[in-house]
Amino acid sequence: MELESVPGVGAKTAEALRELDDPERALSEGDVAALSRAPGISEGRAAHIARGAIRAEHDDPGGFAATPRARELYETALSLLQERTVTDYGAKRLETLYPSGARSRIDEVRAFTERALAREPTPAVREALAGVAPLAEPGDVRVRDRCLATGDAETYAAAQSAIPEVSVELVDDARQLAELARSYATVVVLDEAFAGVDVEGDVRVEPDALEEPASVVPERVLTFFARNRDAVRAAIAVHRAADLEPPCDLDALDDALDQLDADGSVRGDEELDRLSTAVDDLDAAVSTAESVANDYLREAIEERDVTIEGTDLLSLVERGAGVDSLLDRELADEYAAAVSRARDHLVDALDLRETESMARRAFPDEPTYPVEREERVVSRLREELTAARDRRATQRKRELADDLAALRPDAEALVEAALELDVELAVARFAADFDCTMPELTDEPGFAIEGGRSPLLDVPFDEVEPIDYGVDGVTVLSGVNSGGKTSTLDLVALVTTLAHMGLPVPAESARVGRISELHYHAKTQGTLDAGAFETTLRDFGELVTEITADRPVLVLVDELESITEPGAAATIIAGILESLAEREAAGVFVSHLAEDILEAAEADLSVDGIQAEGLVDGELRVNRSPVKGELARSTPELIVEKLAEDGDGFYGGLLEKFE
Repeated sequence: MELESVPGVGAKTAEALRELDDPERALSEGDVAALSRAPGISEGRAAHIARGAIRAEHDDPGGFAATPRARELYETALSLLQERTVTDYGAKRLETLYPSGARSRIDEVRAFTERALAREPTPAVREALAGVAPLAEPGDVRVRDRCLATGDAETYAAAQSAIPEVSVELVDDARQLAELARSYATVVVLDEAFAGVDVEGDVRVEPDALEEPASVVPERVLTFFARNRDAVRAAIAVHRAADLEPPCDLDALDDALDQLDADGSVRGDEELDRLSTAVDDLDAAVSTAESVANDYLREAIEERDVTIEGTDLLSLVERGAGVDSLLDRELADEYAAAVSRARDHLVDALDLRETESMARRAFPDEPTYPVEREERVVSRLREELTAARDRRATQRKRELADDLAALRPDAEALVEAALELDVELAVARFAADFDCTMPELTDEPGFAIEGGRSPLLDVPFDEVEPIDYGVDGVTVLSGVNSGGKTSTLDLVALVTTLAHMGLPVPAESARVGRISELHYHAKTQGTLDAGAFETTLRDFGELVTEITADRPVLVLVDELESITEPGAAATIIAGILESLAEREAAGVFVSHLAEDILEAAEADLSVDGIQAEGLVDGELRVNRSPVKGELARSTPELIVEKLAEDGDGFYGGLLEKFE
């Protein structure tokens, strides 16, 4: 598929889509999640692009909803579905479902719908879905403690493109490499020519590093999973709750995620935790060790009587000796014990192992009071512990990044499957909430609806009266005011739209003739001026002349007579209906002028009526299902009939006028 051949995809968008692993597949399958991962493409934009690709694939010219009211009905149907999604993605993904006259597209969605109707939207699945979202690629990962080095200009450019998270430096010789080693904790050299160069510091020659970016920048993988950890875990929960077949071992993925902290660092490693704690607690542990030694020594001095003869004291003073000499002479054993206690405390408090001997040198053997650390040794100990911690962290990062990198395709598939499940469950909930069934789609004009109930009415759905109605050609639909003529047209339009979307319809059963366009003209408010009236007639003229066997249409019109005077309106409607009948189109015209239209027509036209059954306590009782071949009685006639039943001759005379 040529990307720029897709409607709505220009050069800039095509360039962004090429960043995806398989943009052609994503376009052909309407995979909004995958398309939205392209740089600069939102979910809404992705849905728009997907619709264009789908139309191109099925050679669908679009334009099914040919009038504003038809488009309103589609948007209403879409909103009813979107209200039943859990994720924002699901709502956007549903926008790729649209009414189409292309049989291949309808069949494609019908297959999807059949799968969806087999799903069970349990509370547990919906709760798990609440945490699922499309995976986001972090674009702010920067690593400053290491760099890439090369002496080749082409490799330099390739490295900047392949691993933008780290600095890339040009080097000519070992001297420049040594300078980099002093500035960075780790230098990864991409040129094999530097192999064997002896440079102080962590310098690695890895010519294949660009092919395995995770080995150089494990933070790329770790940050991706850290940012998306909640979404992936929610997708795991969805698969378990919905009993979906996962693309990988869910426990293994969950365990790997459990080793990752929210900031992308590794957790749950005892050795790394030990070293990190030792670095963090070093100063406090040394201070406490000093206190341990000094407390012990102080108690020893307080408890012991030290006697110094005058000549000894004079000798010590003459030699300039101080308390240290006194400790060495009189309290050597006690000082040794105090220092030993300090050393033991430091080693035990920090759980030191490889650096234990160095830690013990932090307190000198030479007597002094108070006992004080050897700052040089403590600094060296800090450096050793920090280096050990960083080495362990890097090792664990690489190990975990390797594991997660291998699991990334599965994690993406896992999340996409959960998001698509949300779309399927929305269709399943829609079908359940409105007692839907899959319609029969035929190539014959017209429709037949049995037990249809409109979810568009401003009453609870379970209180909506079901109707039966079918039309195979063109007909005039008559009926009393407030009898349900407009709501019947809405139901027909909704069923037709949903059927051409490949979705279930709110009826016990339905047969819908496949069409290319739905022309639904809503009731006009007030008489049109001459210009608007002419435009309306031109629209109908173009519609009638363009109807062919390859371009079947369904025409629904609500009280066209409101555009002009009643007498002229009846003649115009009769002419339009005759033209539609000649072209074997299907249509329903709601009108209060049904009798006048039949008289004005030169051909036999069908008429159906929504019949009023009478007035009960001032309330109009109506049979909502249109009766075939019968003109509906008007509300005034019913009122006069009721008054005539009281026996008044005046009302009886009026009633005769209706006959």
